Amino acid sequence: MKRLFALLLFFVLFSNGLLWGQLTMKKQSDGIKIVDGSSNVLFYQMKPLNKDGAYERCNYIHPLWGLNGKVLTEDFPADHLHHRGVFWAWHQVWIGDKRIGDPWEIEDFEQEITEIEFIKDPDKTIWLKSEVLWSSDKWKKNGEQKPYIRENVSIHVHESSLKNRRIDFEISLLALEENLRIGGSEDEKGYGGFSVRMILPDDVQFTGESGNIEAKNTAVESEGFVNISGSLGKGNSKAGIAIIDNKDNPGYPQNLILREKNSMQNIAWPGSEPVELSTTEPLVLKYSLIVYSGKLKSKRISKLIDQ
Repeated sequence: MKRLFALLLFFVLFSNGLLWGQLTMKKQSDGIKIVDGSSNVLFYQMKPLNKDGAYERCNYIHPLWGLNGKVLTEDFPADHLHHRGVFWAWHQVWIGDKRIGDPWEIEDFEQEITEIEFIKDPDKTIWLKSEVLWSSDKWKKNGEQKPYIRENVSIHVHESSLKNRRIDFEISLLALEENLRIGGSEDEKGYGGFSVRMILPDDVQFTGESGNIEAKNTAVESEGFVNISGSLGKGNSKAGIAIIDNKDNPGYPQNLILREKNSMQNIAWPGSEPVELSTTEPLVLKYSLIVYSGKLKSKRISKLIDQ
């Protein structure tokens, strides 16, 4: 971690932020804030954060801001203290027949961000890339914790238009041990994977390409995206977030776990049955968020997906 923050400090010595056109990256004491002009976009939590010594987490997004500056996500919500903004986690981690942790609940689970990189594209978008090691007190060699997964995360932030902003995520998982498997909850819901713990208004609506989606206790089928809308803007104005499942993902379109209150929204993959990770070819998962103000029709979302 010392090497990581020394790298960040190098950039800060020369500028209060890395300014590339409108998009700016600013180092803070516990992470990186991305700003578009004078508007906050997102905060990437790098330094481990806990509540009263429990639920320690890093490597997630919170806050995520709307286009009008209102915070859209929650961290440490009272009903599920393990929920954390925009995050990706699974209930099951197995090495052979040994269960070694629950990253979703943050039990027997630690992450360390070992590298970080900033990239400016010619199209004025920016990338935040990190390498993260997973470990557990239930997996040790010679008395010391030994990392068992290497995760590489790429967060691609696009310049905002007047009405929407796109953020792409690529999550790459490489096993550092043979016979390693990850999976969702061991029940009929099978939740786990890419998730958004967002503030939910009373008038929240879920829609897909074919119209309204009904939230159920168990997973519902997806058409490739879910649009979550309601009085999410300042002054209870209309706004929303579209969560997009990439066509290259395994099991596309992946099922959805949707909740109208007091919970997260989840693209649930692989479900309750764990999948094995390779030690040579990483599992790559891709998702996108479109944060918008006003209304965003399904046809427009489909066009944005193809851009």
